[in-house]
Amino acid sequence: MSDKLGTMTASFTPVAPMAINRPSATSVGTIVWLGSEVMFFAGLFAMYFSLRAGAPDLWANDTQVLNVPFALINTLILVASSFTAQFGVFAAERLQPQRTGWSPAKWGMVEWFFLTYVMGAVFVSGQIWEYAMLVSEGITLSSNSYGSAFYITTGFHALHVTGGLIAFLLIIGRAYAAKNFGHKEATGAIVVSYYWHFVDVVWIGLFVVVYILK
Repeated sequence: MSDKLGTMTASFTPVAPMAINRPSATSVGTIVWLGSEVMFFAGLFAMYFSLRAGAPDLWANDTQVLNVPFALINTLILVASSFTAQFGVFAAERLQPQRTGWSPAKWGMVEWFFLTYVMGAVFVSGQIWEYAMLVSEGITLSSNSYGSAFYITTGFHALHVTGGLIAFLLIIGRAYAAKNFGHKEATGAIVVSYYWHFVDVVWIGLFVVVYILK
């Protein structure tokens, strides 16, 4: 019996504990926060539809002054910035903060994110220009229910885009400040891209509702 137990003990090989890959707390927190943002914009959409349903003639008249081709170009710029942001994420995931050559194929996260920042800034500037044109046509925040709905929905989105631009600058600055660009910095880039893709998707919905389904 003792020989049998000795044989069993000798043949036993301890098994190393399995590594548990937990998602980043930062990523999970960002996703949860974006869920609350979805509810916020859902409320804005509900407000817009409710006001439009109460004044269809006003909407039919005031939407005629919207510059749809200009808004479409501005929308395409913002959508394109989502692609450049994702290229920046790919660079961050391979832990390449900066370019290794002049070709875009050799760009790092910093170059792609800076291009994304420029495109986002162009989008916001385009919205400001459009606001100025609408004000010259007599459509202001306090002019009527259409003006209130238009400026509140698009204005809150513009504030979110501005927040994303600030986040890109912080990530770029963090990449320059880091002695060794690692997974912590890469996670920050990924989280910012989540937010940027979110504001892009929201704007596509706004563009369809405000400019197409007039």
